[in-house]
Amino acid sequence: MTWLREVLGTEKAVIAMCHLQALPGDPYYDKQRGMDYVVEMARKDLHALQDGGVDAVMFSNEFSLPYLTEVKTETVAAMARIIGELKSEVKIPFGVNVLWDAKKSLDLAAATGASFIREIFTGVYASDFGLWNTNVGETVRHQRSIGAENVKLLFNIVPEAAKYVADRDIESVAKSTVFNNRPDALCVSGLTAGARTDSQILERVKNAVPETVVLANTGVRRDNLVEQLTIADGAVVGTAFKEDGIFEKQVDQARVKAFMDDVKAFRKR
Repeated sequence: MTWLREVLGTEKAVIAMCHLQALPGDPYYDKQRGMDYVVEMARKDLHALQDGGVDAVMFSNEFSLPYLTEVKTETVAAMARIIGELKSEVKIPFGVNVLWDAKKSLDLAAATGASFIREIFTGVYASDFGLWNTNVGETVRHQRSIGAENVKLLFNIVPEAAKYVADRDIESVAKSTVFNNRPDALCVSGLTAGARTDSQILERVKNAVPETVVLANTGVRRDNLVEQLTIADGAVVGTAFKEDGIFEKQVDQARVKAFMDDVKAFRKR
C-alpha cells in the first residue's frame, strides 16, 4: 500500500488540475475583470471537479504564460487569496503547483495547508524558458525550515517543454532521483499539457523504481486510461476534463464524471 491511500483515499488515484486564470503581473491578466473573476472561475472548476468525483485537486497558475522559474511575489499572493477564499468549499485533498518555482510552491503549501506539491526539483534542462537549473538540496532544507515536512513532493522527472542537458537514460534518472532525494512520487509527462505520456517511458520508470509511486502526468484520457493506470499508480489530469478536451476552456463536469466512472470500474477489476 502506498501513501496515496492514506493521503488521497485510494490507490490508482486521479489528481485533477484546477487551472487558475492569468493572475496580476501575468502578461494575459484580465485587468478589467480583475481578481474576482479569477476566483469565480476557479470556484466553478473546483466544484465541477469535486462533483464529478475526482480524488484530489491541484491548484496551478497554468495560465501564467510564459512561465518563470523564479516566480514573483504577486503570483503567490494571488494564488493564496484564491485558495483562501475557496478553502471552506474544498471537500477533497488538495495540492498546489506554482509554475515553475519549487520553493514558492512550498511557501504556498505551508500557507494554505496543501497536502502535496508537484514541481521540477532536480536536474538541469534546456527549455523553452531558457537554461533551467534547480537546487533540490536547498529546496528540501527550505521545506523543513518552514514546517512543511509533511507536504508530499511529486517530482516531475520528464519536464514539459524541456530536455535534460546531460544525456542520461530515463532509468538512470529515476534511480538516482529516488536514491538521492527520496521523492514521494515521480511524474512522467508528455511534451506539453494535454500531450499523452509515452506508455513505454512510463513503464521503464515504474520498472526502474517499483517501490516508488509513479504518476502519468499529462494526456491521460478515457481512451487510454486503462493502459496508463495499468502501469502507473495514478494520474494527474487537466485537459481531458475541459470542455471539448481543449486546454484553454473551463472544466466540464459531465466529462469528469464519465472519466471517473471509467476509473472506478477499472479499480474494481
